[in-house]
Amino acid sequence: MNLIEPTTADRSRSESSADSLIPSTTTETRSLGVRRTLGWTVRLLFALFLFVGALQLMRVGAASVDILQTGGFLVRNAGSTLGLGWLGALLVLSGSPIAATSLTLVAAGEQVADGAQRFTEMQGFSMLTGSRLGAAFVVLLTAVIYAFRSKNGGRKKPLSTAVMALCTTALIYVPSAMIGALLLGWGPFAALELQFPAQFADLIDVVYGPLIDRIDGWPSPLLFLGGLGVLLVSFKAIDSVLPPMDAATVEGPRRDWLKRKWPMFGLGCLVALVTMSVSVALTLLMPLVAKGYVKREHILPYIMGANIATLGDTMLAAFALDSPATVRIVLAQVVATTIVSVLILTFFYPQVRSGIWRFQRQMIKSRTRLAGFTAALFVTPIAIIAASGLAG
Repeated sequence: MNLIEPTTADRSRSESSADSLIPSTTTETRSLGVRRTLGWTVRLLFALFLFVGALQLMRVGAASVDILQTGGFLVRNAGSTLGLGWLGALLVLSGSPIAATSLTLVAAGEQVADGAQRFTEMQGFSMLTGSRLGAAFVVLLTAVIYAFRSKNGGRKKPLSTAVMALCTTALIYVPSAMIGALLLGWGPFAALELQFPAQFADLIDVVYGPLIDRIDGWPSPLLFLGGLGVLLVSFKAIDSVLPPMDAATVEGPRRDWLKRKWPMFGLGCLVALVTMSVSVALTLLMPLVAKGYVKREHILPYIMGANIATLGDTMLAAFALDSPATVRIVLAQVVATTIVSVLILTFFYPQVRSGIWRFQRQMIKSRTRLAGFTAALFVTPIAIIAASGLAG
């Protein structure tokens, strides 16, 4: 059989055709990248639009909702609002919406007439603290689901991790609440007036002013609850555009640094800051612990870092409300939790780690103890609300 050799001209035409495909492929790749970037930007802007809009709706509604006015049973004093924030975070399985709610109540209180009772900075601060105490409950729910999927030998690991996360959160926020309260009452700190430039507030008025004016006559409870619903949707939308974090993202070929307290503290800050959710940051511990990337006795610094950085979205909400009081509240919480965390990690880390380790072992020893621990998460804030309400 005779083979026909291609001529020089044929080879030139073939090479030219192949070369012509390279720029086309590169152009298509760049075009796809641009479209994805634009799509991501539009989704992020839409999520932020919902977020800021929800805050404006809730502020308008909260200014006239009777049950949320100072003197009402749920917000009678700082103790009541502590329990309210805690219970609210348990029920919605997230602390961020409740934290933002506490700030809108403070901002709305600044708009009431002189002489009227207001939702004070201290109440907003205690409600914010409560929201942080209840935010990690979703980690326990996730741990239960994860435990059912694990083999018998690995079922206790996720439950142990969740109990440690809840205990560490309480260990940080309870003493930091005292420090934060002292900061808010300190003259120089109380005089701070931090807010975005006036042009930012003007932009919010331009964007949302017509809508607020149109619905201003609607029932206040409807506006407040509608704003809370939009806020929950906005957090879901923000979650959908943030970069995903999983065990493969965090762990690497060399994992020795996951045993050291300060790198773990920094990692917790980073993950919570990127995901804007302490729930996501703490839930990520489940696969890390289950797969052996991280040992449970090394996760306390990570939990502490996540509990500080998770206040990033709350600070954004404070600035968006154009209220110096709300910014002071969040700043006091950030400063206080940082002080407590650094002090523990520097001077008391072995003792604290040992104490929490012993406690979690007792809680997961039987289903009865774990059920009692879970029930206490709900009973405690309800009891605080009842006792504070009766005490006046």
